[in-house]
Amino acid sequence: MRRLARAAGHFWWQLLGAFVLVPRLMAEMRDVDQRGRIIGQNGHNRPRGQALNPLAQPQHRQRAQEAKGVNVECLCRCIRHEAYVEPLLCLVHAAQRLELPLKGRNCETAPEPNRISPLARLTDPAPSYIIAPDPNRAGLTAAVTGVDQDGVAQDISVVEERPLTIYLNSQEIVTAMTIGDYPDYLALGFLRNQGMLLDDDAVTGVDYDEELEVVVVRTERATNYEEKLKKKTRTSGCAVGTVFGDMMEGMEELTLPATPVRTSWLYALAHQINRTPSLYLEAGAIHGTVLCHEDRPLVYMEDVGRHNAVDKVSGWMFAEGAAAGDKILYTTGRLTSEMVLKAAQMGIPTLVSRSGFTAWGVELARKLNMTLIGRMRGKRFTCLSGAERLIYDADLSAVPEDSKKSRRKGAGDV
Repeated sequence: MRRLARAAGHFWWQLLGAFVLVPRLMAEMRDVDQRGRIIGQNGHNRPRGQALNPLAQPQHRQRAQEAKGVNVECLCRCIRHEAYVEPLLCLVHAAQRLELPLKGRNCETAPEPNRISPLARLTDPAPSYIIAPDPNRAGLTAAVTGVDQDGVAQDISVVEERPLTIYLNSQEIVTAMTIGDYPDYLALGFLRNQGMLLDDDAVTGVDYDEELEVVVVRTERATNYEEKLKKKTRTSGCAVGTVFGDMMEGMEELTLPATPVRTSWLYALAHQINRTPSLYLEAGAIHGTVLCHEDRPLVYMEDVGRHNAVDKVSGWMFAEGAAAGDKILYTTGRLTSEMVLKAAQMGIPTLVSRSGFTAWGVELARKLNMTLIGRMRGKRFTCLSGAERLIYDADLSAVPEDSKKSRRKGAGDV
């Protein structure tokens, strides 16, 4: 009888979850747009870039996760979402609004989602990105007619670039040349990587005017970086990067986690990223940066300057409150001092590139305890920092060589 009563209780709990809790959670999630941002407390749809998800702010996210003892990972599994940042934030928000006491033994025993081995992803043609390049998006490329070496007329696509002026509250900070997508993330990431936007800053709005080509980031904290703006460092980045103030400011106290890296993850990531439809494959003359977790690419950003692409990823992480300690940053650009410092400021312990290194970049990576991997092409790579954290678990016979279509020109030097 006890077994029968226990089984009946378990059955009714599952029935309650299937027909009451999950539909209510899904209904709440309909009020959240595809990038995890809350549409508005009064139901008014705010334009992209004008209202950040309040749960992405650290102080609100911590309070939401502690409220009602919500088991976030279980919630994600219960409705068959991957336990990544966006569904996690959506579900925390939904559970908090519904005041559901969902932590319990049935959640603890929720089945694990199906897990694909890293090397199996070498044959996976369509990785599931949170954000992926859209080479067909209007305004990113232009059709231009020219002639080839034989004088034959050719129509090709070339990447567009346009200025974007970034303001922090009422202060103009910089004008950057960019392809024009995700201006909100670019602004947030640039300010964060310059040390002008702090991790605990409450962002009250991000306003973008496409006609004026201006984006304004507003914070509760009053800001004034007049002195910092007087000191500029022109970096080696494409489209001319700029660093304000001391490049090493705050680096002395920074300690990155010693996160292990499996070589099977590296091969799987390179294979998936290099075959993802992108502006590079469409028009070339562009850099890409991809935020990854283990063998999964999550957020893929492109821009004419590699520093812009990194800043967009950083801005997305800030806006969505994404954890950094277990992430890998994959870039197509050189592993320079600027790239190492940006990854370190973002809290990412592993930086990977198809391209080569600079001596100062390697020196900084070693000081910061960062795993630095370059010249990642086909079955080959070179690790110049953090080699002790590599786990050599890949079967090289199962790793394909780069195809000519996906191979980046001059990959060792760009």
